Amino acid sequence: MELLIRNAERKDIKEIQKIAKVTWNHTYKGLIPLEIQNEFLRMAYSDKSMKKRVEKTILLVAEVNNKVVGFANAFTNENNAELSAIYIYPDSQGRGVGTKLLHEVIKELRGFSKITVDVESGNEVGEKYYFAKGFKLVEEFHDDFLGHKLKTKRLFLEI
Repeated sequence: MELLIRNAERKDIKEIQKIAKVTWNHTYKGLIPLEIQNEFLRMAYSDKSMKKRVEKTILLVAEVNNKVVGFANAFTNENNAELSAIYIYPDSQGRGVGTKLLHEVIKELRGFSKITVDVESGNEVGEKYYFAKGFKLVEEFHDDFLGHKLKTKRLFLEI
C-alpha cells in the first residue's frame, strides 16, 4: 500500500465531499437522523465552504495508490487548535491512514500545546480511536445539532 498525505487542493473538493457523505452516513447511522446529516453536509461541505477550508485551514488528504481515501481538517486561532474531522472511507479504515493523517496535522500545529476534538457519544469507532491515540476526556455536554440533541465528548491531546 502506497500512502501519501498531502495538502488538499481545490481539485480534491469533490472527493472530500464524497468521503464526508459516505463516512457520515456510515458513522452516524442510528445516532443522527439522515435528514439532519444531509443538512449538515450541505452547509459544512458546500463548494463555498470547502474553498475556504482549502485556503484558510489545515486540510490534508490521504491517497492510497493515487486515490484519495480520506481527509483531516483542523482549525486554529491565537490560542486553540481544534481537529474538526478525520474521515476515511470505511473500506480503507484500520490500515493506519487515520494515524498518519493525525500525525501530519500535529506537525502542522507547531506552536500549539494541545489539540481538541469533539466526538458524539455512541460513535464507538471514533471514541476508541481517539482514546487509543492518547486523547483525554475534558468534558461531556449536550449539543443542539440542527435541532437534534446529541451528547458530545470533548477530548484533548497534549502535543
